[in-house]
Amino acid sequence: MILDTNAVSAVADNQSAAVRLFRDAASIELPAIVLGEYRFGIAQSRRRKEYEKWLEELIAATRVLSVDEQTSGHYAQVRSELKKAGKPIPSNDLWIAALARQHRLPLMSLDGHFDAVQGLKRIGW
Repeated sequence: MILDTNAVSAVADNQSAAVRLFRDAASIELPAIVLGEYRFGIAQSRRRKEYEKWLEELIAATRVLSVDEQTSGHYAQVRSELKKAGKPIPSNDLWIAALARQHRLPLMSLDGHFDAVQGLKRIGW
């Protein structure tokens, strides 16, 4: 399962339903894009040190997914499909969706706009 930024935040904040999904997953994948978004958020947090330590532990326990040439093809397809459907999504979420399709993994997220992406299964909590 791939984590979206709101999933990382929910697990970090110990939201029980999110933690349950996280613990039950066969594997956890973390897009580099999500790392950037989350690090931006914790840089402004009063609990910065606590979240930084937690994030380092998460990174050590997961696989970080980087954007590569194959991802760019999925990105172009997803963006084209959503444009034709009149359902654009934020740029970073396009890359996250592309990684989810590339690796054929479900995405843990509360963002319903991912439901418009063909071939992507979103798991909410």
